[in-house]
Order: sequence, then structure tokens, then C-alpha cells
Amino acid sequence: MPRSLSSTTILILIAAFSGAARSQDSTAPAPPATSQDSATTPETKKPKKVWTNDAVSHANRAVSVAEDPKSKPKPATSKPANAQYIASVRKQLDKLQGEIADIDKQLVDLKNFSAGEPSTSASGIKLNKSYEREPIEVQIRALQEKKKDLESKVDALLDEARKKGVDSSELR
Repeated sequence: MPRSLSSTTILILIAAFSGAARSQDSTAPAPPATSQDSATTPETKKPKKVWTNDAVSHANRAVSVAEDPKSKPKPATSKPANAQYIASVRKQLDKLQGEIADIDKQLVDLKNFSAGEPSTSASGIKLNKSYEREPIEVQIRALQEKKKDLESKVDALLDEARKKGVDSSELR
């Protein structure tokens, strides 16, 4: 009996507190409404300037007009790129492209080997090569990642040369 009495008392107290909380919410004063007149008065808000053709033609030369022949931008004078820089970039590009070509050959050899076809090398025996313990798929993936890395280096080198004013036709 005492247990049911204490649980009943707890339920009554919870109901009383929740009812009191509801009554406070309903009797709470509403927040004061802001009047639109005080927030957006025309004196405090600066009116936007509307430009018409007449206003643009009479304005001080601060306004840029696209059709105005006097305000055409002058072409930038491009200074010739340094010949030593071009030669060094060309040398780096040749080296990177040679490495990419070697990787392409290795990829073809590995793909042919995994397909059971003969090697593309002339004799088929490479004395300077050792036995690889990695599976063919892992070797192919590693070579493809290396190729992507080299290609990104080539792109970065070309971008740097372009930023320095070197035309891509000068690098070929």
C-alpha cells in the first residue's frame, strides 16, 4: 500500500508541475510587435541610384561604358620568355614523357603476361629484372598511380610555364 501511495503522489506532483508550466506559457506576454514605420523609414534608408542612358552620358568619367571607344583596354605588352627557362622546361617535359612511355610499355607487358600472351620485348628474357612477389594486378595499379603522378607533374609544369608567359607551341 505505501508503494502505490508514493507512486500516486509522484504522478500528482508531475501533473501539477506540467500544468503550471503550461499555464505560465499561455499567460506569458507576447513579444512586443515592431512597427514597420520605425524600422524602414525613408530618411534612414538611402535610396538606390537608378542609372539611365542620359545619366550615364552626363556622368564624370567614373562610369565605364562598354561601347565607349576611348575606354577600350590596351593590349598587354607581352615580353618574350627567357630562352634558358624554355629549354629547361622542355628538357624536364621530355624526361617526364619518356618515363610515361616506359610505364606504358611496362603496363602492356604486364597485361599481356596476365592474359597469357608473350612479352613484347625482343628476346623475352630480361637479365636485369628480378622476380616480383606482388600479384600482377597490384603491379599494374602501382604503375597506373605512378603514371598519374607523372602526368600531374607534366600538367603542373605546363601551367607554371603558361603563367610565366611561355606559349605551349614553344615547348614542343
